[in-house]
Amino acid sequence: MEVSGRMDGIDRVLESRMRIVRILHDGDCRYGLADDTTVTLISDEPFAAWETEDVVPLSSVQLLPPVVPTKIVCAGINYMAHAQEMGHELPTEPVIFLKPPTAINGPGADITVPRGVNRIDYEAELAVVIGRRTHGVSPEEARANIVGFTCANDVTARDIQKIDGQWTRAKGFDGFCPVGPWVETDLDPTNLAIQSFVDGQLRQSSNTADMIFDVYQLVSFISGVMTLVPGDIVLTGTPSGIGPMKPGQTVEVRIEGVGSLINNVV
Repeated sequence: MEVSGRMDGIDRVLESRMRIVRILHDGDCRYGLADDTTVTLISDEPFAAWETEDVVPLSSVQLLPPVVPTKIVCAGINYMAHAQEMGHELPTEPVIFLKPPTAINGPGADITVPRGVNRIDYEAELAVVIGRRTHGVSPEEARANIVGFTCANDVTARDIQKIDGQWTRAKGFDGFCPVGPWVETDLDPTNLAIQSFVDGQLRQSSNTADMIFDVYQLVSFISGVMTLVPGDIVLTGTPSGIGPMKPGQTVEVRIEGVGSLINNVV
């Protein structure tokens, strides 16, 4: 669909059926709408009213984390096979925790093993991007408040998690939440293949249909606890098959209909 003229915000983004990207272009951080080969730059963030500007080749820009969230809300133990893998009973309501915004990391960026950490694990996840202020919504209402979906890696310092017995420090290090490469706005999140690879070797392979609580149930539940605002990210849990990654390795999260998020471990 052609995108031109002044837009009214998130409804027009959804109408365009294009991917939201955040890029580095000519030294400036910009938002845009991308197809397979080009990026249409926009004058403001995609959640506000904006106008279209130049069109540039996608290959000529550096992809950044596609949004800048005020918070990253995560669901733990949300795949049936992963719950079994970890020896947990199936939860009766979502188990949620937070990653700080400083954990955000971009496609192609390095994941740095912090000093004193002996093991970091990959956790492939489907990430939800909030498009409208969301408070106390039903699962049905949550659909209209989601702008799209992207890939995420919920990097975890597994040895720290075992020491602490809770998840904040283990999952909150700088750069421990790679997301990207873009926000896919035209997607049904309920039946998508989700995989992770380390150095090209398949480590996780599942489907979002294995979620205990689906995307809309999660957003509804979280909105009853805290208000979600445009740009916030909800991580929806990881499938079975989690494991370690080491400096010098490359990790990829691949989600059907979205694409691949690739990062190097250093």
